[in-house]
Amino acid sequence: MLYAVVLIGILATLLGVSIHRSFFVKTKADFVVAGRRLTWPVLVFTLLSSWIGAGSLFAGAENAFHNGFASLWQPAGGWAGLLVIAFVAGRARRFAQYTVPDLLEARYDKFARLFGTLAIVIACTSITSYQFRAGGDILHLIFPDSIGREQGMYIIAAFVITFTALAGMSSVAYLDLVIGLLVTVTACIALPVLVGVAGGWSGVRAVLPADHFAVLGPLRWYQALNFFLPTMFLLLGNQPMYQKFFSARSERDAKISVAGWIVGLLVLETVIVALAVVGSALYREAVPREIIPVAARNGLPELLGAVLLGGVFGKVISTGNNYLFSPASNLIHDVYHRFMNPGATERQILVFSRLVVILLGVVAVVLAAHTTSILRMALYAYTVYGAGVTPVVLAAFFWKRANARGALASILVGTAISVGWNLVANLEATNGFVAFTKEVDAVIPALMFSLLALVLVSLATPPPVEEKWRAVMPKEAAA
Repeated sequence: MLYAVVLIGILATLLGVSIHRSFFVKTKADFVVAGRRLTWPVLVFTLLSSWIGAGSLFAGAENAFHNGFASLWQPAGGWAGLLVIAFVAGRARRFAQYTVPDLLEARYDKFARLFGTLAIVIACTSITSYQFRAGGDILHLIFPDSIGREQGMYIIAAFVITFTALAGMSSVAYLDLVIGLLVTVTACIALPVLVGVAGGWSGVRAVLPADHFAVLGPLRWYQALNFFLPTMFLLLGNQPMYQKFFSARSERDAKISVAGWIVGLLVLETVIVALAVVGSALYREAVPREIIPVAARNGLPELLGAVLLGGVFGKVISTGNNYLFSPASNLIHDVYHRFMNPGATERQILVFSRLVVILLGVVAVVLAAHTTSILRMALYAYTVYGAGVTPVVLAAFFWKRANARGALASILVGTAISVGWNLVANLEATNGFVAFTKEVDAVIPALMFSLLALVLVSLATPPPVEEKWRAVMPKEAAA
């Protein structure tokens, strides 16, 4: 009963926040970038919440269940990416547009915008889909006799679609603030309690294999890269992150938010992995991806477990909001308003925005229904984005010789190899190449050929005119 009360309370709070923020949405800027009014404390928690969702709490937990603390290679990619982002946040706010494809057109051309939008929509809709799957798992764990995993998936999808359609970025950011605070505090309290239930660290080590506490654990070096690289390159080009920088009140707020985000990620992702490792020592028969909710439900005092489980549920909702809103804003701003109806009124844009959110939500539900491994789907989505979009985004800020043809080649090659590699890896055949694609993640070949295409095509064709690189590069960097 307590679990149901906490869950209903969290849902009511989130719905109240969304409805309240919807009254402030009057224009496209309000819907897409929250009117550019977000202060750095709000930015810190919305960045933290949008990054830590089912990818960390379910895919990362599944990884930790199998590989122990070597699973930290997955979040470590994000930590490394943040060191670069510290130099980009202020520039992104200075650019002050709406989406990453805005950046791609300003720096390259409309074709980079169009095909970059395609890659972002594929990746972000895939990420949204496994948030729905994870939310369904949680509802089933709380109400095992009345809600199945599939039913739970549809229920969570309905909530995410509703929350996102109500107020766009304004809803997303303030939902993240509430959930980010709740989960961070609760997880840090829960970890030592769960360690005590397991008999201390000595009790945990006595149950798990010794390699669960090694740097590489049971992984080979290239398997560690399979986790590290997709996460790093997803973060470096991550559209929800750039949209939040575009939404910042000032360049200063954007820069300060990155420092808070770094601290938050280091602490919270380490705590999440530790919770999963300790939980795996206590509940070896659990479904690996569900180990944190199972540990919260069965291993913690009832109130603490209910709040943690409710916070995890809220995290899944907030991340689903972010990654549903992101491709919706692309189709609204980068396709509908840019190419289909440039003269659209603010009212037409808002109506179309909400219809697109609903449509993409339905597509994500269909994908979720065919998802078995959240970890595998997460790595696939990260790779499509990291290889298809991130190289050209970083080149826009740091390499003035990059041109439109090189950018288009990079987007097409990176996206095609990411999608094609994973299609081959899912074949039932057992020949040598298929076996190789199952062992080595698409990120290594996709990223390598995407970067080669960007560099070689850019160098083999005329350089961009100065106005193109001046559009996004500060004078001191371009000098």
